[in-house]
Amino acid sequence: MVERGLFREWLTQELPQLLREDPSLRAVLWDMLRPYFADRQETESRFEQMLAELRQLREDSDRRWQEMLRRLEAAEQAWQRKWEENQRRWEEQQRRWEENQRRWEEQQRRWEENQRRWEEQQRKWEENQRRWEEQQRKWEEQQRKWEENQEILRELMREIKRLDRRIDITIGALGARWGLHAESAFRNALAAILQEVAPGVQVLRVVEWDDRGEVFGRPDQVELDLILKNGDLIIGEIKSSMSKADMYSFERKARFYERRHKQKAKRLMVISPMVEPQAHEVARQLGIEVYTHAEDAASTLQ
Repeated sequence: MVERGLFREWLTQELPQLLREDPSLRAVLWDMLRPYFADRQETESRFEQMLAELRQLREDSDRRWQEMLRRLEAAEQAWQRKWEENQRRWEEQQRRWEENQRRWEEQQRRWEENQRRWEEQQRKWEENQRRWEEQQRKWEEQQRKWEENQEILRELMREIKRLDRRIDITIGALGARWGLHAESAFRNALAAILQEVAPGVQVLRVVEWDDRGEVFGRPDQVELDLILKNGDLIIGEIKSSMSKADMYSFERKARFYERRHKQKAKRLMVISPMVEPQAHEVARQLGIEVYTHAEDAASTLQ
């Protein structure tokens, strides 16, 4: 059996020649293919139909083209009107812009003129400011010197006041010692000075009864000065004069108060303008602070 591929190849090569040489073969082949191809009359009929359809298509195309041209002309006219309107508006805007430009240039000229005037005023103001600052500096220098002088004067006045007060206290102490003034008045004066110079300090005069005679060897009343500062207890003795015996007596009174009230004093302090030399040594041994003036004691309490 001959393969189909080889037969197809042979038929493709030989069939045209056979058809040319053998009329009967052409007739057979035509009968076989006639159902698949139209004859001449049918072909001409179909060709006329195609021409009619082409004419109809051409007429439709011409009609559509004319409609498109009409629309294009209408659009062009609308565009032309729009362009002319925009051109008119643009020219109006251009005119307004030029007018605004002219006004802006006028404003710019005025602004520059004002700027020049302002700079001139600024220069004058800065010059005046510099002069004022120079005057202010001189005034402050004078003020500082004046305040320094005032402080010196105030310090001198305070020193004079302290000296006057110390002289008065010394005179008062002499008067109290010789019985010319009451000891209580002298003590009250020193206590007032202490509270004045050291704010927040309280000076209280307390009187305790020593029924067992712990201080003087026999029952008697015990007088003490309590100095209170921020809750701290300081036991003090404010007198016009202190002797060696007075110093021992003060120490016994202080210990008596501590035992009775079960409270330890933070400091023991004597304020007296006249303290015997021997009393100073006793005070050092017993840990008692001695001040000849209330201001000196107050400085340690501030």
